[in-house]
Amino acid sequence: MRTGIFVGSFDPFTTGHESVVRRVLPLFDRVVIGVGVNGSKTTMLSDAERVAAIRRIYRDEPRVSVEAYSCLTVDFAQRHAAQFVVKGVRNVRDFEYEREQADINRQLTGLETILLYAEPGLDSVSSSVVRELHRFGKDVAQFLPQEGGADSPQP
Repeated sequence: MRTGIFVGSFDPFTTGHESVVRRVLPLFDRVVIGVGVNGSKTTMLSDAERVAAIRRIYRDEPRVSVEAYSCLTVDFAQRHAAQFVVKGVRNVRDFEYEREQADINRQLTGLETILLYAEPGLDSVSSSVVRELHRFGKDVAQFLPQEGGADSPQP
């Protein structure tokens, strides 16, 4: 079984993140979305809220599972027997950061990284921008995937 992991803080999970998952599903039998837990980072949504929100998005997609993790990405990948980590890149800064992470992950365990470039129109969508807009009272619905649930904890 070919498994890929897609990891991040996902605070919140945006249309850009949804695009990455949609585009990698044809490549894998299973995609595990790992919601990174970092106790030193202040998040808008709790770990449980982020996991629940993403699970609702993929509730009808049996090939996608979602869980929180607080270990190294390579250890999370090994726990799921994943051969690849998938990351989205929007710009040169993202590329450089992800290239460094990919190099370290490969050196540690041989884990390969697949980088997907943002689709046109999504390259400016980031969780931090969405949080900032929400903080100032702006409607951010266009930047968030449709969950179909009125009880959504997303902003």
